[in-house]
Amino acid sequence: MKPNEQVIREFIEAWSRLDADELVSYFAPDGIYHNMPAKPVQGHAALKVFISQFLKGWTSTEWDILTLISSGSKVVAERLDRTMLGEKPVNLPCCGVFEMEDGKIKVWRDYFDMQTYVKAATA
Repeated sequence: MKPNEQVIREFIEAWSRLDADELVSYFAPDGIYHNMPAKPVQGHAALKVFISQFLKGWTSTEWDILTLISSGSKVVAERLDRTMLGEKPVNLPCCGVFEMEDGKIKVWRDYFDMQTYVKAATA
């Protein structure tokens, strides 16, 4: 089994491919994604719908890892998410806290300032 940090590095890199099915495959079957400004989403079916909607309008994205630390089953990844929303660049500082189980994401909580995203997306 891959170390938790490596799984998260691969997961973050996978976002650049904008493939909801691939992204969902990193989660445990009952995994939870809590995009902090929204309600938590649980389970592969719900995650696929949520991530697919999230990706709508994105033409590209690259997530730069600024800091990645782990302890046991927890991994924390500070990032700069650089996304093109159509022709608009959206640069969003984020911090993701991951709880891992058997090489899969059991819980992912992502923290960021929603106004930073909204201002860039509507500029």
